[in-house]
Amino acid sequence: MKRHAFAMKIKEGMGGEYRARLGKIWNDLTEVLDMAGICNFSVWNVEDILFGYCETDSDYDIEAEEREKLETYDRFLGETYDWISTPWQSMRLMYHNFGIVRSNKEMIRHRVFITKLFPGNEEEYKRRHDALVDARQGKVDPGPDSNFSIWNAGGYIFGYNEIDTSMEHPMTEEEKESTIAWEKKQLGIMSWLTDDVDWITGEHHQHIVRVCYHE
Repeated sequence: MKRHAFAMKIKEGMGGEYRARLGKIWNDLTEVLDMAGICNFSVWNVEDILFGYCETDSDYDIEAEEREKLETYDRFLGETYDWISTPWQSMRLMYHNFGIVRSNKEMIRHRVFITKLFPGNEEEYKRRHDALVDARQGKVDPGPDSNFSIWNAGGYIFGYNEIDTSMEHPMTEEEKESTIAWEKKQLGIMSWLTDDVDWITGEHHQHIVRVCYHE
């Protein structure tokens, strides 16, 4: 499985128009996604940022006819946004914990988040998360995190996580203290756009919402 992520910034006042245009082409778009072998496709929105995630069996090796149709849809939608990432190229992968990926999504809860790095902190963010990967020593994480990846483009951080709800449990005091310590450390190199750590900081951010999904 190949994972891909992309991001755009909605032009001022064009959020409603983006959704309206997406609705007009949705049935045709999903048919082309199926033909191109693109699955688990979703787009998420907070403030003026759109974040998309999808999976393929290989890299974006798409037939010319299907590629042309997707590019036509992008031009139609693209009047409402500017690209943050580079079209047809995945963003930089900053962290991964793919664990045991569940093909059945019925028991999955998504956690999708967006932050903005302070200038010059991209490599420090990567270093901290590389240390988490190294600490696993190649062992597969049984969950509840599943298919967890974090991406970077344009100074933004985008996180996508599928959480197995059958394995979730309330945080222990030790887990809570560890989470608070980690997030406060991260606040030294980035600020949040989504409301994931508002319970720690007391700030108020918007909750990210899913704009669309195609299995």
